Amino acid sequence: MRRPSRRVLPTVIGVSVVTTLATNVAVVVAHSQGSGPAERPGGRESFVAASSGSRLAPSAVAPLKKRLTPDLLVAAPASLPADAAAKVQGVKGVRAAEVVDAAQALVAGKRVGLLGVEPSTFRAFTPRPTAESDALWRNVAAGDVAISFTMGSDGGVKLGSQVPIGGRQRQTQTRVGAYATMGIGEIDAVVSRPTAQSLGVPGGNAILISAPKTDLTKLTRQLRRVLPRQARTLRLNPQLDTPSARTGALPRARGQVLTRTQVMVAIQAAQSKLGMPYVWGGESDSEGGYDCSGLMQYAFARAGVRLPRVAADQARAGWVIPFSKAQPGDLLTWANDPTAPGYISHIALYIGGGRMVVAPRTGDVVKIAPVNFNNFKGAIRINPRYAG
Repeated sequence: MRRPSRRVLPTVIGVSVVTTLATNVAVVVAHSQGSGPAERPGGRESFVAASSGSRLAPSAVAPLKKRLTPDLLVAAPASLPADAAAKVQGVKGVRAAEVVDAAQALVAGKRVGLLGVEPSTFRAFTPRPTAESDALWRNVAAGDVAISFTMGSDGGVKLGSQVPIGGRQRQTQTRVGAYATMGIGEIDAVVSRPTAQSLGVPGGNAILISAPKTDLTKLTRQLRRVLPRQARTLRLNPQLDTPSARTGALPRARGQVLTRTQVMVAIQAAQSKLGMPYVWGGESDSEGGYDCSGLMQYAFARAGVRLPRVAADQARAGWVIPFSKAQPGDLLTWANDPTAPGYISHIALYIGGGRMVVAPRTGDVVKIAPVNFNNFKGAIRINPRYAG
């Protein structure tokens, strides 16, 4: 991907990347992923590398007590005040506040969103298979990096391999200790806070917030009163807009859908890339190819429609409809990620007749293929207002 990248939590915070550290690790502040196996998260195929042989005590990572929903992320270009988390925790409706370090960094040559975390407490905010894996969090605490399932499986970064992490001027070889999606769009890598700070990431420049059953719009306004002006707040993982189970009627979409011309232009743009290689994170010819969401972003941009960057966010660019009602120009979505069940990890463009234009995975090319219904989650009828 990786020119000055737009793949930086584009749906999360509110401004573009604004700071570059001495090591060229850019702070994430943006608009709105060796050895044999050690365990089997969620009872599925193993996604955790065997112990790295560190002398880490079993008690170094606390056991999971209960899981929390991550609802908001606050981030700033520099470290937040030491009392910021306490002030956030004191706001009515906040159940938990977790301090993290957030940056854009190069991981295995790809520019991705990276978090530095405290494994014992941050694990509670992650999807169940990820949260429940003791071996995963012990590896992170010992200095490994956990990368998203798509970066590993689709991007071809091997479990247990040593990869460079850092900025363009200085990088450190780090072992890939797990494939583990964190369920936060654009976060594709997680390390311990000591590891993050050794890379030059500003310490404590972000706070993850759980506030279930709370009006998040009101809460965001309250948080502005207790946080520095440069801090931005974003809502994480809003619900997909789906039809009523009782009536089957489509939800209100402000009366706006794509025009016939926009649909035609988007399909033609996607098809113009047939035969281009799949490149994880790719969103332009200059990067040598496209990934699934990069292809969608390119195609709809040609039609004058701005989509967010990753599949999970693109799935919120309209409303979900059953495949039986799908029309050319609709998006198709899949949840293929066993480390984050239900998380939209793959997307394609429906062109009618049971066929789609898709960028499948590393080693393949952009192509027209029959629609695959394994792990299929539905079609998305794009609403340009939602998308923007």
